[in-house]
Amino acid sequence: MRVRPILLGAASSLMLFNSCGGGSFSNTTGWEYNSEENGYFAESDQVEQMIGPGLVLVEGGTFVMGQTEQDVMYDWNNMPRRATQADYFIDETEVRNLDYLEYLYWIGRVFIDYPEVYVKALPDTLVWRERLAYNEPYVEYYLRHPAFNNYPVVGVSWVQAKAYSDWRTDRVNEQILVDEKILEHSPDQQLNEGHFTTEGYYAGLYDVGVIGGLPNYSGGGTGTDDRRVTMMDGIMLPDYRLPTEAEWEYAALAIIGETEEELIFNVRIYPWTGHYVRNVDQEYRGHFMANFQRGRGDLMGVAGALNDNAAITAPVDAFWPNDYGIYNMAGNVSEWVEDVYRSMSSLEVNDFRPFRGNVFQVMRRDPSTREPILDEYGKVIYDDVPLQDAMYRYNYQRADNINYMDGDAISAINALDWSYDTRQQQDMDTTGVNVGSNRMYAQGDPAHPLRKGITSLVNDEARVYKGGSWRDRVYWLSPGSRRFLDQDMARADIGFRCAMIKVGGNQGMPN
Repeated sequence: MRVRPILLGAASSLMLFNSCGGGSFSNTTGWEYNSEENGYFAESDQVEQMIGPGLVLVEGGTFVMGQTEQDVMYDWNNMPRRATQADYFIDETEVRNLDYLEYLYWIGRVFIDYPEVYVKALPDTLVWRERLAYNEPYVEYYLRHPAFNNYPVVGVSWVQAKAYSDWRTDRVNEQILVDEKILEHSPDQQLNEGHFTTEGYYAGLYDVGVIGGLPNYSGGGTGTDDRRVTMMDGIMLPDYRLPTEAEWEYAALAIIGETEEELIFNVRIYPWTGHYVRNVDQEYRGHFMANFQRGRGDLMGVAGALNDNAAITAPVDAFWPNDYGIYNMAGNVSEWVEDVYRSMSSLEVNDFRPFRGNVFQVMRRDPSTREPILDEYGKVIYDDVPLQDAMYRYNYQRADNINYMDGDAISAINALDWSYDTRQQQDMDTTGVNVGSNRMYAQGDPAHPLRKGITSLVNDEARVYKGGSWRDRVYWLSPGSRRFLDQDMARADIGFRCAMIKVGGNQGMPN
């Protein structure tokens, strides 16, 4: 069996996988894998998932998710509960201005026929502007001046952060295939809808610059002896994405620094040991552990003895990392996470990898060929599956994480007493579009028969953000605290970082 190492950019982790040498046999049929004579089935012997650029490994385990500080806001929206996280990866630092500028530059260079893509990706620099404050220099300089390159990007909405994560996935996987001599590095050919996307390549809809592949035993490859890389080869990385609320909170608490054998001997309020926000080590005793607002009108301290040495944000690698080696999980900027906000999520989410999303999604396919359909930006189109369709058309199990109908057919949290069949019909608005998923927390609309008189800030577009920021008081530095904001809004104190699943999970007990 021959093996070949794959090295991604500056990443130091190594991944090994079977190439074409054969020598491995099926325990089921006795046929030889990777053999032209026997089986026509390619087996990949992946030893370990490669660590993508910027990521660190978070070892999973059980923890108490939720409030660890006194609930001074009386929100009662994060009551403690025990949960388990599997291993995963998360960014060592928040996404920087320099990282986001690279993203903007790429968009401007590639989408020459779609300038609206660039406009949609631009951060809102006006988030710095406030009444009765002279913050105009930050409007102009914070994003683009090189002095702020290593500072966290702000003014980015949840939707924009998601789009950045998708772009990052594609660029990392494209570089892997270039390093493997499967793609040629051809930026001049990466234009408009013809640019590389991971989904498009997997679906067989990308041919620009394809110069090779893996050994092909069953035909249909890109060349005489080559076939396309598939997910089963384990070469390309899983998606970069926003961390779930549970992943973010678990990584922030870093209780690995408070364990001995199976005992957790201290409950952390902050991402570091102790109930104080100052460093207790002899060398740095008295220094603040994070960048936050100490009190009214005190964002950085007194000249000559500054509290945190940062009037606004600080560099993403400032202060001390926690026990996972992750920086600024408290202070600097708050961070978007994947979850939809519900005040009672802690009572309803699963014990394993808790998460609250919106609806099921299915890949849109061509009815005749069954091939995935891409949009003009080269991304596979996914359609939301309404609750009723998920139950009857796709035979999915109805569960609490589908949407906020609480998992049972008669749950409509309002004063109306509808039967299920009646509600199915009334969920269609005058245009024939299913609006049932917005009934419970819909914005008031006097002209709409279902939304009349119903108002709430909580809906499918309300997203959770975590962690305190440079303008927050110390209360918000606790990883258990949580707030929400509309997914299309942005602020000068909210940034983000990415995460990635660790495929294969934990190794289990030794044999």
